[in-house]
Amino acid sequence: MPQPPPPHELKTRNSGTLTQSSDHPPSSDHFVQAIRDYYDALAEKEADRLSATIAGRVSFEVHRRFLVNYLKKGQRILEVGAGPGRFTTVLAEHGARVVVTDISPVQLRLNEVNVTAASAQHAVERRQILDVRDTRRYPDASFDMVLAYGGPLSYTFGQEHRALTGLLRILKPGGVLIASVMSLWGSWRARLPQATQLARRHGTDVTDAVIHTGDLRHVPGMAHVCKMFTWEELTTLVTACGGVVLDGSASNWTSLEDPKILATIEGSPHLWSKFLTYEMIACSSLGARDGGTHILLAAQRESAGDL
Repeated sequence: MPQPPPPHELKTRNSGTLTQSSDHPPSSDHFVQAIRDYYDALAEKEADRLSATIAGRVSFEVHRRFLVNYLKKGQRILEVGAGPGRFTTVLAEHGARVVVTDISPVQLRLNEVNVTAASAQHAVERRQILDVRDTRRYPDASFDMVLAYGGPLSYTFGQEHRALTGLLRILKPGGVLIASVMSLWGSWRARLPQATQLARRHGTDVTDAVIHTGDLRHVPGMAHVCKMFTWEELTTLVTACGGVVLDGSASNWTSLEDPKILATIEGSPHLWSKFLTYEMIACSSLGARDGGTHILLAAQRESAGDL
């Protein structure tokens, strides 16, 4: 496979470099630039997304437990969309060596600050700016795991097949892709008031287009656009890209309910532990996988010779 030209470098504040391939036409795409700008502007607020609310804390725990089922000490892992480092530190705690990437240079610098503060910087091999649609810089079969939490595959804007095929290509034989995408029906469930306002403001032709495609680019003036998936659509995509689905889950099934009730449960360590156990069971059930804010997926290459 042809290799891209040598990357140019962006210096970090404390150590190492951020690298970005210069042979990367998709990065100039209007919507990708909008997402980069969105997460640059979000800055530290992205770090609060999984801790500021009960639903966020449950989502983090569901993602964490799903991930650790596949972690082994000494794995070399590509983390795509690493953001401010919540899962980078989890990988470090389990003895991984991590190549940390994100589309946002601001998020990468926050990742360095937070991971260093958590005494986990030793696990980071390097940090790189990466558009998930273009992984050509990485050789075939170079990672034991690819972790793409936070929905990087939802920001591929019509290039889902290219992005997912690229992630599967760089897995070693037996390696695992762990990813999450934005959920179409779960988002509809969680944000029905906003969806209703959207229909009133822009008309039901717009909501029809979003429901039929999962693509928020149909909404005029939408600052944060992405592609939302159904479980069936996601698993069909994995198969089309030469992968095999190992497992799946929703995030935030029961935890989207009344936050006041959830707060009383969280106040009791015993009840909270039980609740999280039941939430994991509910989220992993086939009937619930379309019902959370995100869909989680574990997949492998079908065979080493197919990609």
